Amino acid sequence: MSVDSSIISQMRAITISREYGSGGGEIARRLARRLGWRLIDHEAVVRVAQELGVSEAEAAAHDEYAEGLVSRILTSMQAVDPALYSAGSVSLTTNSQEYHKALEKVVTSAATAGHVVIVGRGAQVILAGRRDVLHVRVVASIEQRIPYVMRREGLDQDEGRKRIQTKDRDRVRYLQTQYRHHPDDPHLYDLVLNSNIIDLDSIVELINLALERKASQISTPTENLGPGTGMTRYPTQPGDFRLPESTT
Repeated sequence: MSVDSSIISQMRAITISREYGSGGGEIARRLARRLGWRLIDHEAVVRVAQELGVSEAEAAAHDEYAEGLVSRILTSMQAVDPALYSAGSVSLTTNSQEYHKALEKVVTSAATAGHVVIVGRGAQVILAGRRDVLHVRVVASIEQRIPYVMRREGLDQDEGRKRIQTKDRDRVRYLQTQYRHHPDDPHLYDLVLNSNIIDLDSIVELINLALERKASQISTPTENLGPGTGMTRYPTQPGDFRLPESTT
């Protein structure tokens, strides 16, 4: 599938939200590699502990709340506004509201610097108002996700199921607590992809195509966007199919 790289270059970021075990993280890695963009993904607990100078237990307790993202961007993205390096001093014991504000600044600056693939961290909400960001959600059935987690993490079936349930619950709680949104809300995304049958490389291709299509609309006035664009009136009034009322 051929896409126009010159058009794609107008886009600044892709956010990847995913159900745990759907392959979303791996898709993000392949996508970033293909595009030559910087990947901002899940930070390993041990590395978080090393960079922030805290215990592994503390880092593990907070990891889903994005310390890894802040540390990684501030230490690896030279294009980020130097003024934001002050956020690097934010520790795991800092007031959660202050930390959350720092996270939003870093995510926004990463997108402004451009050409980044951001995995999780509520980025689909933080960057929701930007036309130059593509938002993607990757899902799969629990029956498909359990074998993925078992294979990738060396867990048995029961452990894999519990791991998925815990991670999904944490992600839902985070987005609801911080933004009053549910990650399953399809209106947060440009594209929702199911990896049950479509292989990961094909999903990368589909995201690339969507990226190009959204990029081509960057300068289109808002009033000229949407499903009604270019559509004419129905020749006759459409009928409504109604189920018969129950007689019981």
